[in-house]
Amino acid sequence: MAEQTQQEAFVYATFPDLAGKTVVITGGGSGIGGELTTAFAGQGARVYFLDIAEQASRELETELAGSKVAPKFIKCDLTNLDELKAVFAQIEQESGGVDILLNNAANDDRHEIADVTPAYWESRMNVNLRHMYFCSQAVIAGMKARGHGAILNFGSISWHLPHTQLSLYMMAKAAIEGMTRAMARELGKDGIRVNTVIPGAVVTPRQKKLWHNPEEEARILAGQCIPERVQMNDVAALALFLASNNARHCSGREYFVDAGWYGA
Repeated sequence: MAEQTQQEAFVYATFPDLAGKTVVITGGGSGIGGELTTAFAGQGARVYFLDIAEQASRELETELAGSKVAPKFIKCDLTNLDELKAVFAQIEQESGGVDILLNNAANDDRHEIADVTPAYWESRMNVNLRHMYFCSQAVIAGMKARGHGAILNFGSISWHLPHTQLSLYMMAKAAIEGMTRAMARELGKDGIRVNTVIPGAVVTPRQKKLWHNPEEEARILAGQCIPERVQMNDVAALALFLASNNARHCSGREYFVDAGWYGA
């Protein structure tokens, strides 16, 4: 599924302990989320992926129907907390409990500070931050009861670099790192690990459609230690590791997959 530019073909590592685990992926119907769904299904995990974009999600569900355990798409507006709560209750009942939660859903629409209204501020926080807290809240009780769990919150390189037209997005993504550390400290005694995955300038269909041009490409590559674009499967590979037992003592931290991007 993912585009690959490197000469050597990309192959995911196999993590046997992920087989049979119940995994929930938000925003899992396309882009990085779609690659996460593909990667965890490839491990034999029981994947539920939530998204508001029905057409792309149904297409992915059909594409992966032949997986050892076929992923299940559930349409969900994560900004509607009643709907969110009902969906997670359904998943908990069907699966017996969520083992791994990937809080991936987000939207990086550009905006000018002067144009931000209180309503738009609220909508951006709801889309990029609030649902992560309440999705986590929905699975924590079950994880505590079973004595294990992994939560991955997806941040962004954006607020670590001098970007513009992203003030609300950067604010939300910065807050995610604080939320991760707070949750990791509070939940570690219950066997629950919480980490932040921070993608860099990842090549996605949305990125290529909206912002891809030779000047931007040159700027990104000049700012990276490794002059190759980060692919969606690079992000998914990191997520597989952090969700697996191989990362059993990794918690409360930020893990970058950005080719060493310090900006340019």
